[in-house]
Amino acid sequence: MVKKTSTYSFGVSKREGHDSSPFYSRLIFSDNISDVFKEIPNIVKKAKNETTIVETEWKNRIFCHSSEDMCHIPNNSIALAFTSPPYCSGKDYDRDVSLEEYLSLIAKVGHEVFRCLIPGGRYVVNVAALGRKPYIPMQALFHFLHCEIGFLPAGEIIWVKGKGQNGSCAWGSWCSAKSPRLRDIHEYLLVFVKESFSRPDKGISDINRDEFLANTLSVWEVKPESAKRIGHPAPFPVELARKVISLYSYVEDAVLDPFMGSGTTLVAAKEMSRTYVGYEIDQKYCEIAIERLKNCADTKDNSDGSFCNSGLA
Repeated sequence: MVKKTSTYSFGVSKREGHDSSPFYSRLIFSDNISDVFKEIPNIVKKAKNETTIVETEWKNRIFCHSSEDMCHIPNNSIALAFTSPPYCSGKDYDRDVSLEEYLSLIAKVGHEVFRCLIPGGRYVVNVAALGRKPYIPMQALFHFLHCEIGFLPAGEIIWVKGKGQNGSCAWGSWCSAKSPRLRDIHEYLLVFVKESFSRPDKGISDINRDEFLANTLSVWEVKPESAKRIGHPAPFPVELARKVISLYSYVEDAVLDPFMGSGTTLVAAKEMSRTYVGYEIDQKYCEIAIERLKNCADTKDNSDGSFCNSGLA
């Protein structure tokens, strides 16, 4: 008899003989999706707050602080923001909140990212759909929400994490039309811009011809990262961040990750001679990011990444 599994709070399981009831008992599945879509304009409106800027050095820094208020970053300072927010799917760092509450968080952070971006700046959000009973199309909700904030939609990249017969056994009814389930091998990178589809400024791009041809395709095949190796429940690979950074930013641009996690975006930014700044509310992940930054090389950057403002709320 196959041993039953349940939703992993760290990494992923093969899900053979899987008990999904704890997953579907989470509050994020309690809202009617159609009602939430209708409520998005109000969610976005309520989420906007005035930010009082704190005068401090923010470049090449990590802030152990909520990105709902990125008060350390002046207006119009960031060229590129790239992030993968939590999905409230039951990972170690997830809160158990309703879909409307979750989107309120995403809207608050989205407003702050919009404020921080330069005109023509880009916001790339890695997001995955959630569940099957029901299916929550996070990519559609995020698209609508960020357009309501004021972002211009600039594209959608499909990140393919595996091919064909992968290890997932969550196929529902085996070889039967009774209740088959699709097994996701992809996530989305939603691309938004502030005010203009073109950067009004000039800079140095370090992407070569072959990389440009590959990265301007709408499907990217990048292997996922090991949660155990990094020490974070859901890290994305450095290669994914490198592709985003090389395509959407100039050398020495400022790159922000408002949901920093283990610091992958910051590591890629440092390696590629960009200025970086990250926000993360969990001290242990800030410490992991600091160690990763210490161990990555950039001949143009002598900072060691060893500053975490853990005293900030």
